[in-house]
Parts: sequence; structure tokens; C-alpha cells
Amino acid sequence: MRILLLPISFLYSIVLTIRHKLYDWHVLKSLRFEYPTIGVGNLNFGGTGKTPTVEYLINILRPHYRVATLSRGYGRKTTGFKRADATCTYEDVGDEPLQYFQKFPDIQVAVDEDRLNGMRNLIQGKDTPDVYLLDDAFQHRRIKVGLNLLLTEYQHLYCDDFLFPAGTLRDVKSSAKRANIIVVSKSPKNLEEAEKQRITKKMRPKTHQQVFFSYLEYAPLESLNEKAKTISAENADSVLAFCGIANPKPFVEELKKNYKTVDFLHFADHHAYSENDLKTILKRFENLAGGKKIIVTTEKDAARLTNSPYLCQFETVPLYTLPIVVRFHEEEKFNEEILNYVRQNIHYC
Repeated sequence: MRILLLPISFLYSIVLTIRHKLYDWHVLKSLRFEYPTIGVGNLNFGGTGKTPTVEYLINILRPHYRVATLSRGYGRKTTGFKRADATCTYEDVGDEPLQYFQKFPDIQVAVDEDRLNGMRNLIQGKDTPDVYLLDDAFQHRRIKVGLNLLLTEYQHLYCDDFLFPAGTLRDVKSSAKRANIIVVSKSPKNLEEAEKQRITKKMRPKTHQQVFFSYLEYAPLESLNEKAKTISAENADSVLAFCGIANPKPFVEELKKNYKTVDFLHFADHHAYSENDLKTILKRFENLAGGKKIIVTTEKDAARLTNSPYLCQFETVPLYTLPIVVRFHEEEKFNEEILNYVRQNIHYC
């Protein structure tokens, strides 16, 4: 099937290459802002761990600087520029931005499908941020980002993939040269130096690019309702897991490490849960074997369930979320690269 789709991918690559050349030749204009701007993106359709990587950057920057995130707000029902506040739901700003706001209420979180307009609104607003994190903006070249982070999954490197529809790449491989830092995400926690060198050599980074390896860690389960607070999740023998994310494999594998029985329901990425969806989840939970059983979902899905009119259906069952964090193999070096970039550019503000 792939070989039949390659001609379409080839035509798509021509269109994308021409677009990039027009920006490279300054026929299409890119605007650089006199503020530190850090982009986090990938070449393929999701699943590389952008959200926890953005959260990692927020954590290392917010003790020192006023931080803002700017996203498209995928899946929201609003349009134009929107700043997250305590009244927002995922329908207002999207699930990932809402997650940022709920976890980091001291930063500014905004969405705009026009990133250029979004930046202008953030800069002109109250308490102008010092640093701007552009979420999933690698392909949005109307803004010339100061520091570009390109994520590629350890088990699914962009250099081994094909352009859509023959593969899962949404951009040509050659555009990787615009990255300042390449992050090989979701790598094993225990990774030999020889393996790092093998992967790095395979990607053939340019002389201006640095390669870092990150991995995922999971925190203890957090209760999402009152029922979950009354029992000990560690003593459960059965778990019903559900999520609507691009790559659920690490989420499910982590639960299987800790629980004897794990049943799993997968929905589409950014899925908006309906009343029937929640009834399906509860029915599956009811039929799950085991005397001590719980329901677990991801933080991103929890953001979509926040303020849902159907969430009350979960009142009688223990509902948890499994928090996820990114760690780096060379954490101090990576942190210093980020902080150095900001320190060297903060004088523009």
C-alpha cells in the first residue's frame, strides 16, 4: 500500500519544499520579535511528547521569568485570540492549553490560529511576558523563532519515516535543518552512550544542531473525584484505562507494570467525550473483573472532562489521572542551553 501512496507523497513534498523556499528567499516574510521565543514542534502527526516538554520548559523558566505559552488551540470552538482564565473550558482554548493553565496558573496561556496575531496580542497586553513558548509551531514560519526544538520519537525517528500519506510526516525531512536542538523523546531511561551515538549518527545533525535524549516518568496517580480520595489506588487489582491521545502505548504500558489486570479503551486524539462515551466507559468498568478496581485516564483527557456536564456520571466510581513528566539524560546541560538562550536575548525586552 505504501508504494502506491509514494507518488502522492512526492507531489506533497514539492508543494512543501516550494513553500519553505519562498520563506528562505524572503518572498514570504517571517517576523522576528525582540523577545526570547522558543518553539516546540515535530515533523510528524503528534505523539512525540510536545505537551510534557513544554511543561518541562515552563518549570525551568518560570522561577526566573514571566512566561507565556501560545498554541493554536486545537479542538476549541472559539476563534481568534483567546487568553485562558479561570472560567475557560477546553472548548474555549483546547485541551493542552487548558492543561497548562490548570497546572501553571501563574503564567499566561493564550491561543490563536494566527500565531503572529497571537504574539502581537500577548506583547501588547498587561504584564508583558519575558519568554514566549510557541507550542507546535515548527511549520508556522510567519514567526521567526529564536530557538527551535524539534522532537522525534525514539521508536519512530523522522529520518525513518515517509511524508503523508505514505507515512506520518507532515513536513519534509529537510526542514529539520531549521532546528537548533533535536530532542529524541520517549527514549529508554537507561540508555547506553553507544546507542545515543548510533541514533545521532543516523539523524545526521548539522553543525549548528545539538541532540538531546529525553524520557518519560510517571508520577503517582492523582484523584479526580471524591470517590477516588476514599480508597487507595495502590491496592487496586484491576484498572480500566481510557484516553484520546495520539500515542497511548506508553500510558498503557506504565499501568501494566503496576496492575495485574488492565483493560483499555482508546478514542481519537483530542476526542470530545459525549454522554454515550461516558456510559460506554462505565459499562466497561462494570464488567471489569476484580474486587478492587479503578478508572485511570491521562491529564490531557482530564482537561477535556473538566466542567463536562456528564462528569457527574463518574461520581460513584474512583477516577484517577496518571501525571507524566519529561526528564533529560543530560538535564543540566539541556537546562543551561535553554537558560543561556534566554539570558542572551532578554536584553531586547
